[in-house]
Amino acid sequence: MKYVQPRPSSIVAALYTARDLEVDVAVLHGPSGCSFKHARLLEEDGMRVLTTSLADNEFVFGGQARLEEVIQYAEEKFSPDRMAIIGTCVSMIIGEDLQAAVDNSGISTETIAVDIHAGFTENIDGVIAALKPAAEIGWISTDELSRQQELLKAANQVERLRGAAIKEYIEPSRGDLKHLVASRLKELIEDGKKGVAILNAKKETAYMFSDALLALFESSPDADITYSANLELRGLPKVRRDSERIAADLAEKNLPFIKQGALDEYGALGEKLGAWMQSQNPDFALISGVPHAIPPEYTDGIECFSITNGPRQVAPLKSLGHEHVVVEIDLHPKTLGVRNIVESEFGAVLRSLT
Repeated sequence: MKYVQPRPSSIVAALYTARDLEVDVAVLHGPSGCSFKHARLLEEDGMRVLTTSLADNEFVFGGQARLEEVIQYAEEKFSPDRMAIIGTCVSMIIGEDLQAAVDNSGISTETIAVDIHAGFTENIDGVIAALKPAAEIGWISTDELSRQQELLKAANQVERLRGAAIKEYIEPSRGDLKHLVASRLKELIEDGKKGVAILNAKKETAYMFSDALLALFESSPDADITYSANLELRGLPKVRRDSERIAADLAEKNLPFIKQGALDEYGALGEKLGAWMQSQNPDFALISGVPHAIPPEYTDGIECFSITNGPRQVAPLKSLGHEHVVVEIDLHPKTLGVRNIVESEFGAVLRSLT
């Protein structure tokens, strides 16, 4: 059976990928309301998002001339270094040629055409649709394109095996009460138990997910806890910059951690992080970001404290045996456009117990 719950959009995935490629202006070729929320949020992150605002008459007669007009406007208005023209369901249905519009517009700005719509089963199709022309124009190497494709497959597999895509419908949940979870965590620390704290976060979400580790360290600096973070410098331009900033913030706070993996490798790190966690032989584990990337055979017998931003991720994590699951609601909007670690609700609660 196909999903009956909402799933991420491939159009939105293409927009976020354009952002990660340091595109200055993205033009959505479709109705003004298409991907409205995410387009507005991405403007908070520094990328201008324009729309051709196609209306019903253009649904019938086409909007190629309108697209060329908006492309020319974008160059004249913003003088961008890079642009991306991104398709929608409407432009696909009426058969618009995005690359032809770029060529005919006469612009000099480096621009990619991303033929995409929201009818794909998986949102990773939007990422790949943006990366392929980026590789063709030389924004990324062919090796990086191959790397990204493998990482996307791994992330997709994790969601299908242990994530929110595990079945057609999952009841959303706000998770466990944060003050109760924080109290139990402090109780274990006060009893002298050994722990690990793992950041395995996706891209910019790490600006808040890393705060859980920071709050744990600040509230219990002498505890027997080993810290790990996926902050190695690999990936698309913005992803690397985010890694540098977050690592610098943690270092400034004197948090000792080892780097394991990069911010775009969250879906492929499960086996590595699981084996490392077992080698530490901890009594408990705090896992922030994408906890379900770690296969259950590695968490068996360890009291797990998992932090996610997905209400539909709570039930799958509980089914994996994670005793404590907390949800950081609205995490994603709060991590767009930021340049330093953002305090999380769980982090604030944990600090309040000291």
